[in-house]
This record gives sequence, structure tokens and C-alpha cells, in this order.
Amino acid sequence: MFKLRRLSEQPILTPLPEHPWERAAVFNCGVTMHQGQVHMIYRASDRDFQVLGHTEPSENHKFYSSFGLAVSADGLNFTREKDPIFQGEEEQEAWGVEDPRLSKIGDTYYMVYTSFGGRSWDDHKISLASSQDLRTWQRHGVLLDEPNKDGGLLEEKVDGKYMLFHRRMPHIWAAFSEDLKTWHNHQIIMETIPGGWEEEKIGIAGQPLRIRQGYLMLYHAVDRKKVYRLGAALLDGEDPTKVVRRLPEPILEPELEWERVGHVPNVVFSCGQVVKDDMLLVYYGAADQVVGVAGIELNKIAF
Repeated sequence: MFKLRRLSEQPILTPLPEHPWERAAVFNCGVTMHQGQVHMIYRASDRDFQVLGHTEPSENHKFYSSFGLAVSADGLNFTREKDPIFQGEEEQEAWGVEDPRLSKIGDTYYMVYTSFGGRSWDDHKISLASSQDLRTWQRHGVLLDEPNKDGGLLEEKVDGKYMLFHRRMPHIWAAFSEDLKTWHNHQIIMETIPGGWEEEKIGIAGQPLRIRQGYLMLYHAVDRKKVYRLGAALLDGEDPTKVVRRLPEPILEPELEWERVGHVPNVVFSCGQVVKDDMLLVYYGAADQVVGVAGIELNKIAF
């Protein structure tokens, strides 16, 4: 068993009223190391999400999501770009782009993200883009032409194939591809558990990370009361479709006021983590409004 500890009692990233594109919220972020610094690509919104209660998305209540870039030498204090680095361009991205997850494979950074078309609340698909510098991105389009979220690529190939994690409600799935275009061998790798904190739905946090025992997979889980918590599982180091162990208790849950109160209450939701100075740093969106960070020493991660 292990738990994450908060490395800051306050959010490390908050909305900026002077920037229209990120004046309402900055939250779910992918992170990676680049040139010795932590690079964070975060989701930002220009309006709040009170429209979520409406029967169908409406232009009168439209909110739009973009991606911003922030960089840090110490993993806690970030300097952000003034303008967004990635915004919706395709029809499927009419309401913007959401929840980026970053994976470095070879010398290329891949970003799997949610593209939201806004034609219905289920009009979300996972898409792919790639970059060499985390600023200039090449789009590769929709990965799975179906309602889907929580997509991320393993940073190592499995039997010469790319491995994609995704979420067909309510479980965590995996699929494989030789070319990042055609995906096959879709399979459930982890299911919800009735009657507890991971009953309603689950999905990966950041891309699974290789550790001494195998692959560490952090994930979010939602209960019947819509509380979002973070959990941890160990995947087999040779066959990451196999779950070796799953911790019975969450490793982080909403406790502070800014995690419990916001656009969507009672949420800690991660899209990424990095290892820096033998510490696992986990970045998370809190209440769909701000960004926090928690961590643990690598040698304290135990299953």
C-alpha cells in the first residue's frame, strides 16, 4: 500500500482572468520531461460548465477548451505561455480539445487527447497528434471512431506494436496497432468494482510508467456520488494487459476545499506524471478548475 502526499497545499496553476481562453479553468494536464524540465500541457476553458445540466449542448451556453503550455525547472513553479499552443481545428473539435496525455516513443512526443464535437454530450472521441518540441504539433486525426475517452499510449512497444489504453464505458480497455491508425485486439484489462469507490467508471490517469516490479498504472475511479479519486495498479512487465495487483484503497482523494468546490465538485483527476529526482510527481485537475500536484518517492511505491 502507498498514498500520494500533496506537495503544495495550494493549486500550482489557476485561471488567469486576463487571458480569455483560460479565464474560467485550468485543469487536466499531460506532463513529460523535455530538456531537463517538466513540460505541462494543460486543458483550459473560457467558460464554466453549468451547461452540463442542459438536455443537449447549446451554442448559447458553449464553453471552449484549448491547450496551454507551462514549463518548470523544479516541478512546482511553472511559467506558462501567453497564448494556447493547441486549439480545435477539425469538425470533431468544434467545442475544443480536452484531457491530453503525453507519451515519448523514440524521439517523438505523442499526445492522445479528447476531441469534443458538441453535437451531444457523448460526442467525444480520442485523437492523436505528434511533436518534436511540444510546441508544434502534427495532427493524425481520430484514433477510434466511437464515443471514447481516457486514451493514452504506452511508452514502449509490446511485441513490436503500439499499445493504446482507452475507456469504453465503464472499464479500462487496451488495443494494439502497427501503424497508429488501425487498432485491433481490443480487450478489457481492468473492470469497475461494485459497491465502493470505483463502482461507476474507471479510466487511466497518465501513461503507465515502468518501475522495478512492472508497469505502474495510475487511474481515476468514480463512485455513485460522482466523487473522483485516484487509484493504482501494477501491470505485468512482459504483458501489460495483465493486472498483477490493484490497491484496494485510493492513493489520493478530494479533501482540500479547492478539490471539493469548483466547476465540478469532489474531483481529483490526473492525466500525467513524471519522475524527477527519484520522485514520482503526479499532476491533477481539482474540481475541474485548478491544477494540483502530489508525489511519492519511487522507493516507497510498493504492491
